[in-house]
Amino acid sequence: MYKFIEKLFTFLYPIYRKWGLGSNLASYLSLLLNIAILCLLAYAIYYVFRLVLVTVMMVIAQKTKTKFDDLLVTNKTAKYIAHLIPLLFIYKSVPIILERYEYWEGVFGKLVGIYIVILVLWIIRTIFNALRDYLKLKPRYSDKPIDSFIQVVMIALWMVGITVIISKLFDIDQKELLTILGAVSAVIILIFRDTILGFVSSVQVSINDMVRIGDWITMDKFGADGDVIEINLATVKVRNFDNTTTTIPTYSLSSDSFQNWRGMLNSDGRRIKRHILIKTSSIRFLEEDELNKLKKIQLISDYIDSRKLEIDNFNSGHKIDKSIAINGRNLTNLGLFRKYITEYLHHYPGLNKDMLMLCRQLQSTSHGVPLEVYAFSHDKRFENYEYIMSDIFDHIIASVPYFDLEIFELPSQDKFIAE
Repeated sequence: MYKFIEKLFTFLYPIYRKWGLGSNLASYLSLLLNIAILCLLAYAIYYVFRLVLVTVMMVIAQKTKTKFDDLLVTNKTAKYIAHLIPLLFIYKSVPIILERYEYWEGVFGKLVGIYIVILVLWIIRTIFNALRDYLKLKPRYSDKPIDSFIQVVMIALWMVGITVIISKLFDIDQKELLTILGAVSAVIILIFRDTILGFVSSVQVSINDMVRIGDWITMDKFGADGDVIEINLATVKVRNFDNTTTTIPTYSLSSDSFQNWRGMLNSDGRRIKRHILIKTSSIRFLEEDELNKLKKIQLISDYIDSRKLEIDNFNSGHKIDKSIAINGRNLTNLGLFRKYITEYLHHYPGLNKDMLMLCRQLQSTSHGVPLEVYAFSHDKRFENYEYIMSDIFDHIIASVPYFDLEIFELPSQDKFIAE
C-alpha cells in the first residue's frame, strides 16, 4: 500500500524535469497536481466506502432480529467510519506529497492526525449512543442511569484523546504530559468538581436504587414534583405535573432530602390523611330523645343500641346520679359522629379494607378539634384518588349538622360589618 502511494505521488516531478522545467516550478506544479489527485481519490474512497458500509449495515439491520444494528444505522456509525478510511489514506499520503516541504508536512501531518483522533472518538460516541438506546429498550435497564455511565466513559476517552492531541500538537512525550497533568490534578478536580460529584452520586443512586427513570419524586428545594424522565452525569430532569421541566443536580440526590413515591405506587393503596375542624363549643352529651332520633341513621343504629345498653348497665350498677348529665358514662355527639365516619369508611367501595382505616381525634387547637380520616384508596391514579378523597369528605362535611356539630371557619368580613 505504501509503495503504491509513493509511486502515485512521485512520478510527476521527474516528468516535469525531463520537460526542462526548473526544480522549483516542477516541484510546485507536481505539488498542486498531487493535492488535486489526493482530494479526488480521498472523495472517491469516501464515496465508495460510505455506499458500501451504509448499504451493508442496512442489509444486516433488516435481516437480524436485534435492534442494536438498527440503532447503529440511526446514529450514523457507518457514515463516520467511512470518513475515517480516506483520512487514513491522506495521513499516509501527506508525508510523500510534502516531502520537499518539511514545515508544511509537519503542520498538515499534525492536523490530519488530530482530526483522526477526534473522528475515532466520535465513532466511539455513536456506538455508545446506540448501546444506550438499545439498553433503554430493555425493561431491565430502562430505569437505570445509563446516560451517566456512558458520559463517564466518554469523559475518560476524551481526556485520553486530548492528551494525544496535545502531545501531537506540541511534540510532547505522552508520559511527560501525564506527569504534568498529575501535577495540576488539583486544578483539574476543581474544574470537574460537579462532574466528579455527579458521577459518584450516579453510582450511589444506581447501587442503592434511590431513583429510577419514571419514578415520581418531590423535591421542594428545587420546586420539583413529577416524574423523572432523564438521569445523566450532571443533572436529573423531572417533568412536573404542570408539564414544566425541573433540572436537579445529580449530586443533590445524595446530599439533600427528597421524597420518592415509588413505594406508594407499588403498594396496595394510596393514603388518605385529611381532617376537618369541629367547633369545640358544639361538642356535648346526647339526650335520650336525640339518641332515638340518631337511631334512624342505619350505619350506627345497632351501635347506639348496644352502646346505650352497656352504658345504662354501668350507670345503674354503680348507682350513678343521672340528674346531671356529667355523672357516669355518656354518649357524645362527637364520639358518635366519629363512629359514624368509621362505619362509613368501612362501607365505602373505593377504599382498601385490608389496610389501616380509622377516624381519629387529634390534639385540640385554637381553631377547634381536628377529626382526621386515615385510610388507603384502592386506586392510586391522581385523578381517581382525588375524586375518592373529595367524595368521602363531601359526605362527611354534609353529615356534620345531623350530629348537631359545627365546623370551625373564620368569620367573613360581612359578618363583622353586620355586627
